[in-house]
Amino acid sequence: MSRHARTERAALADLLLALGPDAPTINEGWAARDLAAHLVVRERRPDAAAGALLPPLRGHHARVQRSVAEQPFPELIAQLRRPPWWSPVSNPLADETANTIEFVVHHEDLRRAQPDWQPRDLPADLNAALWARLPLFARLTLRGFGARVRLRAPGYGETAVGSGDETVRVIGAPAELLLFFFGRQRVARVQVDGDEALVARLQSVSPGI
Repeated sequence: MSRHARTERAALADLLLALGPDAPTINEGWAARDLAAHLVVRERRPDAAAGALLPPLRGHHARVQRSVAEQPFPELIAQLRRPPWWSPVSNPLADETANTIEFVVHHEDLRRAQPDWQPRDLPADLNAALWARLPLFARLTLRGFGARVRLRAPGYGETAVGSGDETVRVIGAPAELLLFFFGRQRVARVQVDGDEALVARLQSVSPGI
């Protein structure tokens, strides 16, 4: 596993154990137990994980995830800490690409549902890695949005995605921008400037992945 993916995985596992299975997350309908089960299913049950994207398999996915979530919580977290080497998303070749963003986002899903949370001061190299991947995810989220969106992360760069005659600007740290374009707008600490109606639409747009 890459260093960033490994670090975020361990930190999330530690926080899950510290808060317990019933701790809230910002994901509607999910407690900490459900979040952990989602990650375990994603890595260990590719037959069920496909249901997150393929409607015909959603029922199977939901049943498997419920079953996994019913395990004793320490056992569930132990599985999360040690993904199988054969996992399509967590083998050594795939881990950097597949898991760094996954664990950063879900770590914040748990952190930001707790009282008095504050943004973390992430390492510069992790922020740089998130910034490098951000345009792709922003483009997927903004398909059909109908306006140009300019992203700026002070100290990391500026880029634009989408097309149209009007422009909306979103400014923040790379991790905050990532959360914003992953549908976590209500907890992402960013500055959004532009036409009022476009800003309102952007605040409610759902991820395109």
